[in-house]
Formats: sequence, C-alpha cells, structure tokens
Amino acid sequence: MSSVRPHVAAVVLAAIAGCGGSAPPAASVAPPAPAPSSSSASAASPSSWPSDLLPLPQVPFAPARPMPVVEAVFRFAADHPEVLGHIPCFCGCENRGHHDNDDCFVSARDERGRVTQWEPHGMG
Repeated sequence: MSSVRPHVAAVVLAAIAGCGGSAPPAASVAPPAPAPSSSSASAASPSSWPSDLLPLPQVPFAPARPMPVVEAVFRFAADHPEVLGHIPCFCGCENRGHHDNDDCFVSARDERGRVTQWEPHGMG
C-alpha cells in the first residue's frame, strides 16, 4: 500500500498543476526565474532535469507551482500516460482539444511512447 502513495500524490499534483486555470493575480505571482544563460529551452536546470526527457517548455509566465513540483508532474506525465489518461480535466482545456489530463502535459509521443513534444498548458 505504501508504494501506491507516491503515485497517488503525483496524480493529484498533476491534476492540480495541469488545471491551474488562469495565472493568479499579479500581487501573488512569484517573480519570474532569471533568463537561461544558454539557448536551451529548458525551465529546469541541467543538473536537475533528466537527460532522457525533452527540456520543459518555455512560457511567458511564472509556473503555477514551484519548479520541483512542476518537474515532478511533467516527469510523472512522461512515465505514466496510462494513469493521467483516466483523469479528466476540469479547467476548460477540453475546448483546446484536450481529452484528459495527459493532454495537459504531453502534446506528442513517438511510436515507443516517449515524449516528443510537451504541452505548455501544464506549466500554468
């Protein structure tokens, strides 16, 4: 039972992060992260983001959650489409063609299921 708890927590975090809705009021928005020093499109530092995944998408707003949470949720989305595919989204993104919570984080996968394009919607 205890091995299920981390997965349940990740699913809950994924649902929260993927369906954050609009950005919070400006007064409560964290200051934007400093611009990356390289041309990398990653929002995560090279040492913290796994090399087997694409860099996270760049967005013109501060992520809705702290970056370690965002990174964990995107990693979970990459590894567990079978879980997020069963979680509906409630933030109105179905109007963007999303069918489930996996669509909030992953735009495309290759024939082996590896992420080939992230969905920026999951950042906010």
